[in-house]
Amino acid sequence: MRRAVICSLAVSMSVSAAACGETGGDSGVSRKDKSIGLLLPDYATKRYEKFDRPLIGGKITSLCPDCKIAYANADGNPDRQAQQVRDMIAQGVKVLILGAQDAVGIKASVQEAVDKGVKVIAYDRFAQGPVSAYVSYDNEKVGELQGQALLEAMGSKATPAAKIVMINGDDADPNAAQFKAGAHKALDGKVTIAYEQSGLWKDTVASQKVKAAIAQLGAKNIDGVYSANDGMAGGIATALKNADIDVPLTGQDADLAGVQRILSGQQTSTVYKAFKPEAEATAEIAVKLLNGEDISAVADTVATSGSGTTVPAKLLTAVSVTKDNLKDTVVKDAVYLVVQICTPSYASACEAAGIS
Repeated sequence: MRRAVICSLAVSMSVSAAACGETGGDSGVSRKDKSIGLLLPDYATKRYEKFDRPLIGGKITSLCPDCKIAYANADGNPDRQAQQVRDMIAQGVKVLILGAQDAVGIKASVQEAVDKGVKVIAYDRFAQGPVSAYVSYDNEKVGELQGQALLEAMGSKATPAAKIVMINGDDADPNAAQFKAGAHKALDGKVTIAYEQSGLWKDTVASQKVKAAIAQLGAKNIDGVYSANDGMAGGIATALKNADIDVPLTGQDADLAGVQRILSGQQTSTVYKAFKPEAEATAEIAVKLLNGEDISAVADTVATSGSGTTVPAKLLTAVSVTKDNLKDTVVKDAVYLVVQICTPSYASACEAAGIS
């Protein structure tokens, strides 16, 4: 397990770290009074370290050059994240951007931070407790996009008799419940969900669950697999291949490996949630809260958490991605360089998809 180290960072778009410490700003206010904390939930979901962290840090720095940014990752451990919140409070952060590992379990920590005068922004996952704002995507709609993409990939085989294996995310993540609800909205009545389990956002767990589904249902009786994200889809794709099963498979997050699986035909779809607008909206809200400014221009709607708290929110719209629109979405937005996607193993698939 990685040891999460909280350190004050001078963050650029490439997340270069400066030495820990404090310096005075031009206004004479100490950097400790202009400190923003960022806590992310895990390393397993590749997007957090690769995209969210540098994008949030870079935008904060552009809006507030003399702000100090403190960072830590829970590495999938809710107890560690609770301690990280306490550490951030002790450091004197004024605003805390929180991607919750356990959105329910972190509630007491959110309350503790707020009691100490810290403004908390729930990032990507709706942490319970008295947060000041929430920034994410319309997650139920994401699930609907996944379910619809699965039906479209199945084509004429999408009938009530068709058997679907459904591998959901971690129940500790409130987004997982929303993805699941949206997917069921799209799938129920159109196909039969013959096997449904949580994959805990882990490729190894998802693989094990699918192997169990194959043993229970029989390889010839599986017509499609819903995977709540690309990370789990990687383990599922391997399990399906080993069992000589070729059926539509969904995903989410537009991970590089997921994009490559779509090109090679091992995965049929993903959901692209552009990282930049989510990260930058969060950074803007954080700086506004730090300066005591109104956030309604950015947080232009409201959302209600699982604990019944209604807060200002920014909810963005995701896009379903298949091989047909990969070029006009993920590639166009330069989420990855073509050279990263089109390695020798995927060169011919890239050429067939018009990616060069």
